[in-house]
Formats: sequence, C-alpha cells, structure tokens
Amino acid sequence: MVQQPQTDCQASEPEHRIGRAEKDIVALGVVVAAIILFVGTGSAVMTDLVRAYLGAGIQADRLLGNALILNIALIIFGWRRYVELTREVGDRRKAEETASRLAQTDPLTGCLNRRSIGPATAAMLADAQRQGTAVVVMMIDLDKFKRINDIHGHQSGDDILIESTRRIRAMLPERALLARLGGDEFACVVPIDRAHSEHVENLASLLNEGIASPIQSGSLELDVTVSIGLARSDELLSGVDEEAAQQLLHMADIAMYQAKKGGRNRYYWFEASMEKELRFRSELEAGIRAGIPAGEFVPYYEKQIDLEDGRITGFEMLARWNSPAHGMISPEVFIPIAEEIGCISELSETLIAQALRDAREWDPSLTLSVNISPVQLRDPWFAQKLLKLLISANFPPSRLDIEITESCLHENVGVVRSLITSLKNQGIGISLDDFGTGYSSLAQLRTLPFDRIKIDRTFVSTLGSSKESSTIIEAISSLGRGMDLPITAEGIENKEVLALLKTFGTFKGQGFLYGQPESGEAVRRMLAEQNLLAIAPVPGGPTTPDLLAPLRTATGS
Repeated sequence: MVQQPQTDCQASEPEHRIGRAEKDIVALGVVVAAIILFVGTGSAVMTDLVRAYLGAGIQADRLLGNALILNIALIIFGWRRYVELTREVGDRRKAEETASRLAQTDPLTGCLNRRSIGPATAAMLADAQRQGTAVVVMMIDLDKFKRINDIHGHQSGDDILIESTRRIRAMLPERALLARLGGDEFACVVPIDRAHSEHVENLASLLNEGIASPIQSGSLELDVTVSIGLARSDELLSGVDEEAAQQLLHMADIAMYQAKKGGRNRYYWFEASMEKELRFRSELEAGIRAGIPAGEFVPYYEKQIDLEDGRITGFEMLARWNSPAHGMISPEVFIPIAEEIGCISELSETLIAQALRDAREWDPSLTLSVNISPVQLRDPWFAQKLLKLLISANFPPSRLDIEITESCLHENVGVVRSLITSLKNQGIGISLDDFGTGYSSLAQLRTLPFDRIKIDRTFVSTLGSSKESSTIIEAISSLGRGMDLPITAEGIENKEVLALLKTFGTFKGQGFLYGQPESGEAVRRMLAEQNLLAIAPVPGGPTTPDLLAPLRTATGS
C-alpha cells in the first residue's frame, strides 16, 4: 500500500469531527426529548381524545391536545433537522477528504505529489531503520518529453504521462511509493534488503524496457524512453527525517541527470563525484546566461578550400566561449547546455550577427557557413530573424550558407522543408551537414532543395585506415554526381587523407591540415595579406547594386 503523509487537513480533522459530533448529539437530543415527552403525555391525552370521539361523555383537555400536536410537530421537525444535518456533515466530510487527497496527489496520474513524497519517504526511512533494511529512491525522467508536447500537443503528452504511470505502478513492489514531481519527472521509493540491491537494478532495467514500448495516443504511436537515477539510504550520513528524505531525492536526481548525459534510456547509481559535476554544470548555466549579453561568446572561422587548386572559398563559423571563471570552453560542452536551458537561439543570433559584420569585410567571392541548432529549426520565425540580421549587417544573402544536420530531417522534415524553401527564396544557400550519420533518405534529398552535402568528419578522418569509410565516401561521391550536388569533406587532417579524397572526385574541404579555426581579427589579417578583403567603394564612382532590396521587401524593412 502507498503510504499517505499527514497533511494540515488531516491534522485538524479530529477537531472537525468533535464539532460534527456535538451537533449530531444536540439534534438527536432534541428528537429523543420530544419522543420521551410524547410517550409521557401522549398515552393519557390520546385515551381521552378517543373516548371523547366515541361519545363516552368525557371532555378532552384542549390544552393537552394542543401540547400533543405541538409535540408531534417537534418530533417531525427535529428528525428532519437531524437527517439534514447528517447529510450536511457527510457532504462536508467528503469535501474535506477530497481536499486532503488533492493536496497530496497529482490530479492527472493519481500519484503522490512533490509536497507529499517527502514526508512519505521519511516515514519509510524510519520503518527501514527499525527493521534493519534500506530504502532506494529512483528518479525517473521521460526523455525528450517536451519535444513530444511541442510537436504533437498536450493531449498526447497527457496520454504518455498516464500510460507511463500505469506501467511504472505495475512494475513496482507492493510497499513502494510513486510520486509525480512535476512535468515528466517521477520518483519511486522502494524498500530493499541491504544484501540484495541487484533487485533494484533489475527493476530499473525493467522500467527502461517497459516504458520504451510504443504508447498509443489517438492515431499516433509515440516512442518514449526514460533516464533513471538511483540513490540508497546507506549513502546518507544520518537521519530519517524529512530533511534526510529530501537529500536522498536530491541524490537520485543528480544520478538521473548523469544518466541523461550518458546517452539516455539507462540508469546510474549516485556517486559523490556527480555532485561536483552538477555544481560545475550549474556554474556553466549561469555563465552562459550572463556571458551572452557580456560578449564572452565570439565567432571563430575555419577555412573552406577548393581541393583542386587550393584556394580559399569561404569560412565556416564556429562558436567559442572564453569564460572568465573557467577559461576557453569547448562548444561540445556549452552548446548542448545552451540548447537545454533555452539560450541557444539568443546565443546563435548574437554570433551570426557578429559573423556577418566580419564577413562583410571579406572579398565578395568568399562565403560564410553557419550551423543551425535543431532547436532553432522549431522556431517558426527563424527565417524572418535571419533575414533581419542580413539586412542589419548589409550582407548579401547569396554569400550565406546555412548548415542543417542530417538528424534534423528525421524529426522535423516538414518544418525543415518549409524553412529551406523560405530561405532559398531569398537567395540563401542550404547545406546538409554531417551526411552519412543520420536518417536521411534518397527521397528526402530529392524533395528537399539542398545546395550542398557535407561528409561527416568521422568518415574523412579515418579514410585509408577504414575500408568502411572509403566505401561510404565513394557512395556519397557517386550520389553527389548523380544528383548534381556539390560536396564538402570535413576533417581533412593530413596530406594522406587529402590525396585519397581526391581520388573519389571533386570536393571542397576543411580541416586542421589548412590551419586551426581563428578569430575574426586573425582572419582579417590573413585575408589582407592575400588581397582578399573587400574593396571600399570609391566616392563618386559607380553605385553597387542593392542586393538586399528583395529582403527589405520581404521583411517590410
């Protein structure tokens, strides 16, 4: 049975019951007194009334007759009032029980809620201490639940929560607690034998497998996985009170976050080192929020080379963060965090705006490539925001290339098609990035109007040492020629790879062989040395065509 913690309503319930009992006794006393009075006087009065009615020559006492009638009325009134009062008390009791239940449970799933799981866990900890057993808290979080809500609507989200709750409850042991803490996060508290913690690991594996089965929502079949964090009461230094319970829940939550970071759809046990990592993560989150307006994030640029003649054709913008607290931080670290905390759009737009200003000073033959986060693809106003950035920087759209990762096609192909069409109509180039690692099909390549495909660096960097990589690159090269799609190869790190790559066809390329990514100022100096900076217009000379006129018309600027 799920233990229910005592709430304020429950604590005051005895006083309510005493008040109700007093009212019941008063009403019942009135009825009993009226009945005793009726029995005491009614027999004599009724006898005289009957004899008078039969003509026995007896005169009935009118005063006693009126008293008898009044007594009967009092009995009827008192009994009716007693019934009404009993019904009223019953309704009030039901309302109080409903209020108490709502205060302790989640209305959607029927689980305990965040308020009640703490006291209930503390009670289980106390029981475990008396019995010499232990308690394990399992923190369960549905993976990518927000995306399902955004794409399919809140009804589908509710269906997933209800079905997931049913599946979890069906797999938990009898004395376990189950709570929904909010959103898509659940907590299970399970009593265990100290010597058999593997039973909990088996349960966690069952939960990973059981919830991963498709969930029906209307006509949809939705796939959901869960990340689980585990924490044992043995890890607590002392205490079985509510503070200890909250600490145990916090530990399980830290382990759950690590399970998500480890790839999702898995479980991790809490370790003390995880808390330090979580603290570092919190510092990064705060640093990202503060660093964007402070200008700590800057664009760096990686050369893109025509492999036939070795000339520079453009640059790919890469994000860099020089944190005052932690120094230079890799984008592989801060980009996923910025996506999770909802800062990626602001961060990306800030970097793109700066990159457009930098690239405006380059030779007009050089292009600028920019990676777009999957989060930005879900923004219906992204195309308009990008066009306004182009206008603000006075940068020709034909020199900008937007790179969309292949994995985005599987999740948002309809949104991607609309975005690509909108951007291409304004003259912006679109590249399919990381080709070969995602889920795109020939049909998608044929129907989506990409201007270029980019071979993922994992295949290029292992060229020569991996037969599989050679086969994949050869196939992509043939595909590009057949569909008339130019190809860029990422990850060219040495001359051996470059020589092998040239045997497969004509490519653009980028990689450390051509130098490390550099800041905007360093790129400007390098281009100045090669006479690849834009020539300033001569006063009184011929007027440059307004290449941004279509954009101003499209955006109303």
